[in-house]
Amino acid sequence: MRFVFILLALALAACSDQVSSPHGAGAAAENTLFTAFSGRSPKTLDPTSSYASDETPFTYHIYEPPLSYHYLKRPYELIPGSAQLPTVVWLDAQGKPVQSAAQAASSVYTLRITPNVQFAPHPALASNALGKPTQLALSPAQIKGKYSPWDFETTGTRALTAHDFAYSIKRLATPRVPSPVFGHLSEYIVGLKELAEQLKTADKALNKGLNKALTATQRDKPFLDLRPFDLSGVKVIDDTTLTITVKGVYPQFKYWLAMTFFAPMPWEVEAFYAQTGMAANNLSLAQWPLGTGPYMMGTSIANRQHELIRNPNYRGGVYPCEGEAGDAALGLLADCGKKTPFIDRMVFNLEREAVPLEAKFLGGFYDIPEAQRGEYGSAYLVSIQDATEKGNVLKSRNIRLPSHVDTSMFYTGFNWLDPVVGQGADIASQARNRALRQAIAIAVNMEEYVALFEADQAHIMQSPLPPGLFGYRDGEAGLNKTIYDWVDNRPKRKSIEEAKQLMVLAGYPDGRDAKTGQPLVLHLDTMSSGGTIKAQYEWEQKQFAKLGIQLEIRGTDYNRFQDKMRKGAAQIFEWGWNADYPDAENFLFLLHGANAKAKDDGENASNYQNEVYDEAFKKMKSLEDGAEKQALVDTMIQTVQLDTPWLFGKAPRSAGAYHQWVFNGKPTQQIRNHLQYYRIDPALRVVQQAQWNQPRWGWLVLGLLALLGSSWAVRRAWRRYQSSTARAFKSLSQSISQPVRPERVEGLELGRSASTGSARTGLNASNVENTSNVELSKNGGSK
Repeated sequence: MRFVFILLALALAACSDQVSSPHGAGAAAENTLFTAFSGRSPKTLDPTSSYASDETPFTYHIYEPPLSYHYLKRPYELIPGSAQLPTVVWLDAQGKPVQSAAQAASSVYTLRITPNVQFAPHPALASNALGKPTQLALSPAQIKGKYSPWDFETTGTRALTAHDFAYSIKRLATPRVPSPVFGHLSEYIVGLKELAEQLKTADKALNKGLNKALTATQRDKPFLDLRPFDLSGVKVIDDTTLTITVKGVYPQFKYWLAMTFFAPMPWEVEAFYAQTGMAANNLSLAQWPLGTGPYMMGTSIANRQHELIRNPNYRGGVYPCEGEAGDAALGLLADCGKKTPFIDRMVFNLEREAVPLEAKFLGGFYDIPEAQRGEYGSAYLVSIQDATEKGNVLKSRNIRLPSHVDTSMFYTGFNWLDPVVGQGADIASQARNRALRQAIAIAVNMEEYVALFEADQAHIMQSPLPPGLFGYRDGEAGLNKTIYDWVDNRPKRKSIEEAKQLMVLAGYPDGRDAKTGQPLVLHLDTMSSGGTIKAQYEWEQKQFAKLGIQLEIRGTDYNRFQDKMRKGAAQIFEWGWNADYPDAENFLFLLHGANAKAKDDGENASNYQNEVYDEAFKKMKSLEDGAEKQALVDTMIQTVQLDTPWLFGKAPRSAGAYHQWVFNGKPTQQIRNHLQYYRIDPALRVVQQAQWNQPRWGWLVLGLLALLGSSWAVRRAWRRYQSSTARAFKSLSQSISQPVRPERVEGLELGRSASTGSARTGLNASNVENTSNVELSKNGGSK
């Protein structure tokens, strides 16, 4: 019974603290944001290499690119970051300024750094009174036992200079750190490709004689100092100014300056981490970044927990005072003009399973589910629409679920090279094929698809451009008049009868070839065809069947699918696109003839060709946003709406999920430094956690009663067992006192189970002589 009373005391003690937080006592009252990450820890946080979405909550809050995005405005607008907005000058082939983009051979971007920018504290920046680094010549013994920058006794900082920007751009070319954007940017930044060759040679010379196995893992290599190497396209004018020269006219380059590939990097940190013994202790930029942003890495435990803490050297940002229509009503302008960041600390805990993550979020222990993902909010919106139990909990707890349309889209494409659904060989076949594509576009009811499979959490596309980009037109101005009519101030899909009339023009009345009478069979190539996606493909087959068309699904794995696309072997296919940057060019180039996949290995998967479109694209891509660019975008969109190389499909919605004590949440996949704008009310969190997680005393009482009952049963069984064992031992003693008989030994009973009465034996003829030393086990057998 003593054990029962101990359990009772522990249970009552546990209930004295009504909320048992997974973050520890008192954590809810701190100015700390708690969230989760799934899968594994980020692979790398080195800004030159990092390109994965699960890494961005860390990289975009630790590093600070030259430019950033206005947090609230849509379309997206660039604002200063660690540098001011650049000025751009066009030069001709002789290096003289010109006013016309058509005359420009190159573009020179001048960057001036933002005043009062300091790097976060770090041992790499520790220096003496003369400004000389003190932690760049450490012995292995001095590094031994140190597994984070905070294990070193001395840290320091220094001001940002233009040289740090130049160094970070040179890192794009280093063989030490692979960069996923080097190939693209080396086609634009003057001299970057040549620098890569120089650095490859220099690295080979430094590594000569080193252990090849260690070199392959980048461990203990001598420091490759990039400062002495010249990059002709990047010039440091003075400590506060540098220029970047790109080939031709490339207006989209400014968007690259808002990515962490261009975040400033001090040379000292590379020298620090290159010291022998650092790599063995996982001390590198991949795990322990150094930047000028609002936060720095405080704790990093792989596949368990990461912690961002406020950078004490951050100069502070300013919360915006304007945004989209409706932002004020949502409370998104309440912190106008206040200094950011608002939160002192952000903790990211690993959650391998979705169920415990959701339980902790609904219990108030996570303020947001995951920082970089929008599907949680979308799923919660569906739960509320369906009035599920979870949906009722979400509503009762006032969890905010704002949503927006992502700068991404999914589409169904027709292969322009296909003789049936493609361009056509002559004017007559081109007209017939176009009528067929238009009929299919009318028949495939995307409104129904989004309602059935997306729970209305997607935007129906009228063109290749999703909302939020310059050039996108909403309402009647952007209507795809080939597929829709404008009725009662909204788009209305044309009738299936109109689609059937187009089928007659195409030469396939009722889905049969007018000449041969054979049924029209089309093929849809997909990346998969089974599992949960099967219902969606069956739905698509029914859409084509409205016109009498038989649609066959040809599902393959992604590698095989890509092979088909490269060869131009698919007839109809499905694909999607996520924006690299918020510019119309990044979507419209998907239909540019010179970008055809089969011919040029580009991203024009439809292999679409149209002279009017291509000519407008060539002019548009070199223009800044303005009336001239808008007119060209309109021309391109109207051209593809008529040609219908795509069923324009949908742009998915992302939704944030924010507890009522989390403020300023505006979901977006384009802006990655969003957490610095969040504000929390810890006092409200404490109150709500206590209210939502009160102990259930009724269940506790029932549990204790059950425990008492089982304890009584165990005690009673124990007593019966002791009595049974005593009788067995007495019988055994009597047997040993008689002459040994093998047939008697084989039937020897050591006792019966108190609960079942079954015989248990543990002896045989060979060990009977040792029975005087037999120790009875607690279950009545021998051991």
